[in-house]
Amino acid sequence: MPPEPTIRDSRDDDVAAIQAIYAHHVLHGTGTFELEPPTTTEIGQRRAAVLREGLPWLVAEADGRVLGYAYANWFRTRPAYRFTVEDSIYVAQDARGRGVGRSLLTELADRCEHAGLRQLLAVIGDSRNTGSIALHAACGFRFAGTMRATGWKHDRWLDTVLMQRELGAADRTPPA
Repeated sequence: MPPEPTIRDSRDDDVAAIQAIYAHHVLHGTGTFELEPPTTTEIGQRRAAVLREGLPWLVAEADGRVLGYAYANWFRTRPAYRFTVEDSIYVAQDARGRGVGRSLLTELADRCEHAGLRQLLAVIGDSRNTGSIALHAACGFRFAGTMRATGWKHDRWLDTVLMQRELGAADRTPPA
């Protein structure tokens, strides 16, 4: 049995592993609508931008190897959305089905809640992405809708699935 992954804050030296995981999903999957994998430099810049906003970017690591990553970023930049973030989560192909995604998403949601955020959204590429949909459902997300044929990749139209998880007091109290 492989060792249980440790969930930790990402570091600068994780960027190459993060890029490699994401590049696989860009090239072979439909969970992201990017068509060309971003460079390691671009991934580093994206990570730095998330961290500058005070939002979490986590990795799952076992035996010194990054098995997956997850981060939160603003859903929209207009001020009224300031309590709502969107998650992104990717797991290395050979680490899927081992609970890595669940561990990452659980910790990410906890960090977002502790930061005072009220809604965590999942904008899932491809309505046939049953793994991501099931992962989010298992972590307390509820179905919020499907936008049909919003992307074209791998010679087919792809839907976008929206899921949502309340954090903390959600909409039951005004924000601080």
